[in-house]
Amino acid sequence: MNLQEEKYSKFALVKEMLQTSDVVRSFGHHASSRFVEAVNSKKAIFLTGEGSSRIFPAKRAMTATMRNGGHPLIFTEGSTQAMEYDLKDFAVFGASNSGQTKEVVRLFMKLKEEGHNAFFGMTANKATKLEEISLDTHILNCGKEDAVAATMSVIEQGLFYDSLLRNLKGEEMEGLDELADLIEKALTLEIDKSVVDAMKNADMIYFAGRNNGVVEELTLKTNEITRKKSDFLEGTYAVHGIEEVMDKNELVIIVEPFESEEEKFKECLIDGVNMNVVAISTRETQFPTIRIPDGKKYKEYVELAAGWNVLVEIGIALGIDLDKPTRARKVGNEYLPG
Repeated sequence: MNLQEEKYSKFALVKEMLQTSDVVRSFGHHASSRFVEAVNSKKAIFLTGEGSSRIFPAKRAMTATMRNGGHPLIFTEGSTQAMEYDLKDFAVFGASNSGQTKEVVRLFMKLKEEGHNAFFGMTANKATKLEEISLDTHILNCGKEDAVAATMSVIEQGLFYDSLLRNLKGEEMEGLDELADLIEKALTLEIDKSVVDAMKNADMIYFAGRNNGVVEELTLKTNEITRKKSDFLEGTYAVHGIEEVMDKNELVIIVEPFESEEEKFKECLIDGVNMNVVAISTRETQFPTIRIPDGKKYKEYVELAAGWNVLVEIGIALGIDLDKPTRARKVGNEYLPG
């Protein structure tokens, strides 16, 4: 991506992606400090929302916690399914950029009726239904996004949960300037034309990798940005049966492959199905590899940005209007009173 070229700069989506670095640089990690006491009063944290407001922010927080001993306990689920759960011992955070997402609002109305004492909203807009119901609401600094596909808000939501985990431990959130630089590098990497052509011509694009929110979020973004069908293959699921119905005209993108499983992926997908496999990784792999900088403790943010870069290149190669999908909406399921 390069804003100096008109084929990129004419899209709000590209501009918002590239603004992500500024969002990271300006993030104040004390934004979550006022929630610490309430969270500490509960046994665990429950992160909910729909689509992009939940997938990456919540799952990245869960994996970050598991890498550090599994405390505090964090769970996530969509808001409608969450209505079937007993959440009285959880500090609940509901993310909705619009503040009008029906599923989140409905869950929070239920929690309010039950007298729950620790449910909080996160939104990019002020004076919304979610803010009205929530006991307290964090308003994102990134502001309203014009593109349908959420980008910079996803990163800021992830940073908010990241800061909450650190504030719970009394730790500072360091290295955000460096992270911003790495995200910018990942967004502006030049992608080899042969790789873009292979992805452009694929009938379907699968994303494989860790269940940390990155590949699942990129799967959704593939639908919104490239208009191609896509599927999320968690972990090594790609070599556990689905290869039976895969086709040589389809393609798999693996984000930071497990080195020990590369040979199996090659055997099943390249040798077995005769399909293209591409990697997004900090190291060279057995597959055509899009090399990205190592974000270390923030690596998922860099991986996500690199994936956005790839999807924009596919969309532009296909001649798609990145800002105007035919059916997808900015608010997928809007709460309407009455």
